[in-house]
Amino acid sequence: MEPSTATIEPIVKHKAPKLFLILFFLIQATVLTVLTVPFTWELFWVAFVSYFVRMFGITGAYHRYFSHSSFKTSRVFQFVLAWIGSMAMQKGVLWWAAHHRNHHKYSDTDKDIHSPSKKGFWYSHMLWFLRNEYNDYEAKLIPDFYKYPELRWLDRNHWVAPLSYSIFLYAVGGWAWLVYGYAVATFLLGHATWTINSLSHVYGSVRYDSRDTSKNNFFLAILTLGEGWHNNHHYYCSSVNQGFYWYEVDITYYILRVLSWFGIVWDLKKPPVKVLEEGRRRDLAKKMGMEAIKPNLPKKNTTKSVALT
Repeated sequence: MEPSTATIEPIVKHKAPKLFLILFFLIQATVLTVLTVPFTWELFWVAFVSYFVRMFGITGAYHRYFSHSSFKTSRVFQFVLAWIGSMAMQKGVLWWAAHHRNHHKYSDTDKDIHSPSKKGFWYSHMLWFLRNEYNDYEAKLIPDFYKYPELRWLDRNHWVAPLSYSIFLYAVGGWAWLVYGYAVATFLLGHATWTINSLSHVYGSVRYDSRDTSKNNFFLAILTLGEGWHNNHHYYCSSVNQGFYWYEVDITYYILRVLSWFGIVWDLKKPPVKVLEEGRRRDLAKKMGMEAIKPNLPKKNTTKSVALT
């Protein structure tokens, strides 16, 4: 069912509460808090699992599902995905997806909200989303998910999930679990995620002519569960897998494949054969020191459901 025009606001005010900003800057100081807790392998795994689960919340939920609708799921699991993504403390799900869709629309132009070539490393890496001018978003950019009241509530109250998660960690493991499972893991998770905005537009290889500076980077793909295949993604952004070939590690996609076996998610979108063949031709031409022949393919893939260009 399509949302009525009455339910779609032109501009959604999304001012971050002071609690969010305070927690954000406190987490950036984890190099100090971690010194209060002796290292143990138990705490290492607490941090690892916390990092892994919430990274999937960003890559599989915020990015591939809510920003690009690259697969389908139930309304219940949709909210679960939004909650896990919110636990990563990267603001609300609708805010995140709306701004990301704009990023694809204006990638590496003056209107791009976080282009390192236009605005520098630190601005594209993290400073952009702390600016008041990006607190709001256009609801019309995300009508497919804005119509759900539970998502609008979570989007407005995006601090509830990370606060609940931090309370859970403290209740289970005390101060040590809170430091490693939340502070340390969130610090690493945040900077790893933001490398896709900054480093993956600077370092790596180019396979496709995506008309921007997006690049494929194996190291960033490992760090972000598959998001490092950024040139692939910018060329055909509605694909659920960003590693287009078997040798391009994409852990987020592997998780979604497993979930599809149990019917939790379905209709996983894949890149068409012509895109894969073009990639192989370009890889071969590059290996042979030749310029690949450009096929008659669109600049970027678009889908009606995600309003991408």
